[in-house]
Amino acid sequence: MGEYGDKNVVITGGSSGMGLALAELLVRGGARVVVTGRSQAKLDVARERLGDGAVAVRADVASLSDLEMLARQVRSELGSIEALFVNAGISPLTPLESTTEEVYDELFAINVKGAFFTVQKLAPLLSANAGIVLTTSIANVIGMVDTSVYAAGKAALRSMARSFSRELLPRGIRVNAISPGPIDSGILDTMNLSEEAADRFRAERTASNPMKRYGNVEEFAKAAAFLAFDATYTTGVELAVDGGETQL
Repeated sequence: MGEYGDKNVVITGGSSGMGLALAELLVRGGARVVVTGRSQAKLDVARERLGDGAVAVRADVASLSDLEMLARQVRSELGSIEALFVNAGISPLTPLESTTEEVYDELFAINVKGAFFTVQKLAPLLSANAGIVLTTSIANVIGMVDTSVYAAGKAALRSMARSFSRELLPRGIRVNAISPGPIDSGILDTMNLSEEAADRFRAERTASNPMKRYGNVEEFAKAAAFLAFDATYTTGVELAVDGGETQL
């Protein structure tokens, strides 16, 4: 039995990027994992990569009916769970002068409302001493151009980590946040940037980072797993995984 051989886990937004890397780490360690995503094609690829230790569920966290369906399927597949990773989110650029109401509403529906109701619907399935980890961002700590709506949503998640911690402590459940900086997760491919703009963005972020590099998804995964399983005297914190960008 591996390090996570007795663990049942749910990862929203687990079909690609950081969420998929986390799922791979946990499945390798023997965990049984349910991953969610909105794209069936990505879920199919993820399920093949993860093997028999994982179940891939198509679910939109902005939809309460989808989350209720997810909770029923998790109960059926896993029973109780020892960790919940609230990782689903989108990251469109939101310049002040051009962001539309539709973009604003979609971002908050997925990143904020979706996170809140994910915890609400799945909390009854959490075992005693389980861990919840919310994915935030360094954007909620430092001002970054064209990210005001995204940053505000991530700041809301940081606040939720504290509030949920208080509410769930009577059950022994810990709630923490993980704040990734520049991680080589493929996220730039989703931001509708030209190749030139993407290269410029990457160069600027690398230059400003104390470690002078991007992190990799495996580094994020190890930190997230630590918060969920090993940080047993830690709750309400936000762990920066950012090469020191918000600390130095």
